[in-house]
Amino acid sequence: MSTTQHKAPAFSTQLQHRSLAAVWHPCTQMKQHETHPLVPIVSGKGVWLYDAGGNRYLDAISSWWVNLFGHANPVINAAIRDQLEKIEHVMLAGFTHEPVVALSERLKSIAPGSLGHCFYASDGASAIEIALKMSFHYWLLCGQPQKNGFISLQNDYHGETLGALSVTDVAIFRETYAPLLRSCAHVPTPDWRYAEAGESARDFASRAATALENHLAKHHAQTAALILEPLVQGAAGMGMYHPVYLQRAREICDRYQVHLIADEIAVGFGRTGTLFACNQAGIAPDFLCLSKGLSGGYLPLSAVMTTDTVFQAFYDDKTARAFLHSHSHSGNALACRAALASLDIFERDRVIEANKNKAAYLNTIAAPLAAHPKVRNFRNCGMIWAFEVATDDADFAAQCFQAGLKQQILLRPLGKTIYFIPPYIIDEQEMDVLVNGTLQVLNTL
Repeated sequence: MSTTQHKAPAFSTQLQHRSLAAVWHPCTQMKQHETHPLVPIVSGKGVWLYDAGGNRYLDAISSWWVNLFGHANPVINAAIRDQLEKIEHVMLAGFTHEPVVALSERLKSIAPGSLGHCFYASDGASAIEIALKMSFHYWLLCGQPQKNGFISLQNDYHGETLGALSVTDVAIFRETYAPLLRSCAHVPTPDWRYAEAGESARDFASRAATALENHLAKHHAQTAALILEPLVQGAAGMGMYHPVYLQRAREICDRYQVHLIADEIAVGFGRTGTLFACNQAGIAPDFLCLSKGLSGGYLPLSAVMTTDTVFQAFYDDKTARAFLHSHSHSGNALACRAALASLDIFERDRVIEANKNKAAYLNTIAAPLAAHPKVRNFRNCGMIWAFEVATDDADFAAQCFQAGLKQQILLRPLGKTIYFIPPYIIDEQEMDVLVNGTLQVLNTL
């Protein structure tokens, strides 16, 4: 044991140096790691990540919002091992396999409305690209090529590939690449943080929906689709809004013959308190984009679900009328088995119901956090919590991350917004660690 303890720091330093020399890390100014070393993770179990020095960190953000049932989950591990002995991957052009068929049938049975057709890719941004292209191509096949524009919400985030970035309204992601992007209209956000004094979240959402209606009244003939993040706008600092906006958006899109694309990449699979965020509004989109938690956070996998109306527009003898899009790893068998195992856990453990009790507990113990003098807009939607911190520190996010590690918690603020998106297996003792540690972080900073 003592040998391992002596070797661990040397191994940790070596791994950091190797990573900095060879790995270009995402959303990272690499020079900052000269003063803030990378954290070399060697294992994970449940909500905990373990580094090379034996330190552990509570994964309060589910490793960028993907992990649903903890690291090294035995059910998902077993499913992947079983699939490894059969077939790891085969191209989905001209071939098919049981896991992708079973997953598609399963998703069809649980998705809102009549979303009966699944198209697969590997990540969230790719799913957005597929939905945008599919919507445009649908209108082209229907003899309306002028319907090729898109609208999204102010502050929406949909990914960083060029099509996805075109419908994203987060300045830091858009400004550098602006010359490469298509023009996109952004209508006012229903995020209740922008409401006027005394205006309810519902009333503000309704007012934002009226702005959408006014826009489409003028521009529907050139608009293919509205794309939005239902209920929670993630990268904008977890902006939350009332479900009435989704109801109104569905009605308005129907009236003006515009597709509704629901980007549930981050909020699907129980994050907002229902299996899909759209469930809370009682609506179904024309395209449903899924990723992140789709495979339980284990393997890269995304899916776009759509209706038979859309599917039939492409169904023809001519290859040119097919949907012209592909990914090498579409419908990967290992990822599909992980997704099926994740859905099994939802059913077996009645996860949505159990999460309501966990959310209630965390909200109770978080009362001192919500009342902290530095905290603004403490809010909760399902298994997502967020609040702003009143600070003038331009380096707040980096300082908070470092302070969190000292409290054994992984926090990665969005600007001055701290948020929690923990794995669903988190227990009460671990929630105590999360809240108390965050209070210590605030007091330290």
